[in-house]
Amino acid sequence: MISYDTAKYQPVRLPEIFGKGYGQFIRFRGRYRVVKGSRASKKSATAALDLIKNILKYPEANALVVRKVFRTLKDSCFAQLKWAARRLKCYHLFRFTESPLEITVIATGQKILFRGLDDPLKVTSVAVDSGALCWLWIEEAYEISSEADFDMLNESIRGQLPHNLWHQITITFNPWNERHWLKKRFFDYKSEDILAMTTNYLCNEFLSPSDLKVFEEMKLNNPKRYKVAGLGDWGIVEGLVYENWEERIFDVAEISKRNNVQSFFGLDFGFTNDPTALFCGLVDTAAKEIYVFDELYKKGLTNDEIAEDITRMGYAKEKIRADSAEPKSIVHLRRLGLRRIKAALKGKDSINAGIQVIQDYKIIIHPCCVNFLTEIMNYSWDEDKFGKKLNKPIDDFNHLMDAMRYALEPLIKMRKGGVTIGTRDD
Repeated sequence: MISYDTAKYQPVRLPEIFGKGYGQFIRFRGRYRVVKGSRASKKSATAALDLIKNILKYPEANALVVRKVFRTLKDSCFAQLKWAARRLKCYHLFRFTESPLEITVIATGQKILFRGLDDPLKVTSVAVDSGALCWLWIEEAYEISSEADFDMLNESIRGQLPHNLWHQITITFNPWNERHWLKKRFFDYKSEDILAMTTNYLCNEFLSPSDLKVFEEMKLNNPKRYKVAGLGDWGIVEGLVYENWEERIFDVAEISKRNNVQSFFGLDFGFTNDPTALFCGLVDTAAKEIYVFDELYKKGLTNDEIAEDITRMGYAKEKIRADSAEPKSIVHLRRLGLRRIKAALKGKDSINAGIQVIQDYKIIIHPCCVNFLTEIMNYSWDEDKFGKKLNKPIDDFNHLMDAMRYALEPLIKMRKGGVTIGTRDD
């Protein structure tokens, strides 16, 4: 054990920091710790606290943190681990850097490294200067649609270890769809090397009364969503709105060079409970293909932050069609530099009319658009209390789906007689 500067050390009571519900998770030493949980189930917070605690306790250990898309790590896992270090009152023992994105134990040189599956070479070539790479945390594992990608990560955690260390892969995710490979791999298959847990907000004693009220209202008003987002049960998805889609890597520049290809951008506003969602797509009207190549998906954004993010992404000069329900926001964003933003026109039955047009296209989704993938895999037709399908989609998993409809408004012309394909001049 390394001797740290005790003058800077502040004692903490770990049970008070971690709270209840994760004792087995913390004690388990098998290869796979898998936690599916509802929102606010503190699964990610607990994984971060446990990693910070253990990397200080075992001075020969190093860790790797992975998400499907690298750019999502800074504002999620990296920020969560910084929070955990502050919560454990040991922030001063680490060096946090953003370029490269990594966390270093100052006294020992141990590393917590960050990688994205969008750069597989960097994942397979991970190496540490001292000690051993023994722990892997995969956050939002639901985003990883290919089991082969997980196998690649699994194979990277190997080799001889000191007797007091162990190889372990921690997997945390929200269980949106029971068809995901994670269910069969870890929850249907039993092994002493697998700890598969389900947690929910009820084990999170740190929630405020207003937090709990959100779930109680969800339980009353949207019991289907409550089973997944509230209780952490597997989502059962039937009757998807869009079925003609695939996840595929493609070159945006090459697609853009084709004849009959246009770019389209749509914005759906959100704030506290719902994210602000920006859809970025290319449409090949001759081939009847929609290429989804980028997205913005964040909660709590002010108009200034929306403008800042869209500008940083390089789309400030694009024509963006936004939800007409917020005209003040559209005017404000125009003043903030998004000069070509305009309100999408909503008419009677505009949702179904837009869906009908989009269903005629094949949708190709770049793997970096993880939130679009999650939504399209769960965006389904609503049903009544008897389970009969209704002619309207669910009011859920629809932020990027709505943004896509706004963006593609030029292709959706509303007329009394039905829907026609729009022209290049909208």
